[in-house]
Amino acid sequence: MKPRIKLATAQTPDGGEIMLFQHDRDFTIIVNGEDLMHSRRHQSELELARLGCANLTLHPNPKVLIGGLGMGYTVRQTLDLLNPKAKIVVGELMPAVIEWNHEFLGILNNNPLQDPRVELRQGDIVDLINSSKDKFEAILLDIDNGPEAMSHSANSRLYGYQGIMACQQALSKKGCLAIWSAKPDKDFEQILMGCGFHVSRFRVPAHKGKTPPSHFVWVASMDKNLMPPGGGKPREKKGRGKSRRR
Repeated sequence: MKPRIKLATAQTPDGGEIMLFQHDRDFTIIVNGEDLMHSRRHQSELELARLGCANLTLHPNPKVLIGGLGMGYTVRQTLDLLNPKAKIVVGELMPAVIEWNHEFLGILNNNPLQDPRVELRQGDIVDLINSSKDKFEAILLDIDNGPEAMSHSANSRLYGYQGIMACQQALSKKGCLAIWSAKPDKDFEQILMGCGFHVSRFRVPAHKGKTPPSHFVWVASMDKNLMPPGGGKPREKKGRGKSRRR
């Protein structure tokens, strides 16, 4: 049996520890002793791209923002879906994750960071979103563990009302926001709807062709005609009004 090898370790913004392990052809990223991602469990990352970019396959030059590099699966799927004139901006907070993708993880997805359509930016995705206006046809967020932060507690500000309103302002009028989460979150759904979005919730598999465990992807758009088919429709709480985009 081949041993599990620790390839690298780094500190998270909260002062915790993030580690990269390899076992045969598989890779695992562990944060504070808990699995954050595994190369065998990447189907939901592909679904994030498919659902968020469902209306962009025929777009002549779409601009897409991906928040969270991970192991590169969402980036690769987005590249494969879109045409050669697409522009994909990838925001990643931790330099170590970028370094690991260049040094170790590129083989998983045919080195997506080497594609000329990709622009990689290291830093806080919230700052990148706040500095954009009507810029992206899709924003795909796979930050930390979803609305419930795991490696960086400040990520929670992205999933609050102000963070989602900033996403709305960064989208074009025909744009879609797609958000990955390890767990369902009814309170977060209320925030999405409170920001004026039409919202669908999709349960997606972690492994291809398998049932549990599963994850979730929310798709949100100001234009209900852009929503991909299927998915659950969250119910808005009575007495809560919607904030419509100017």
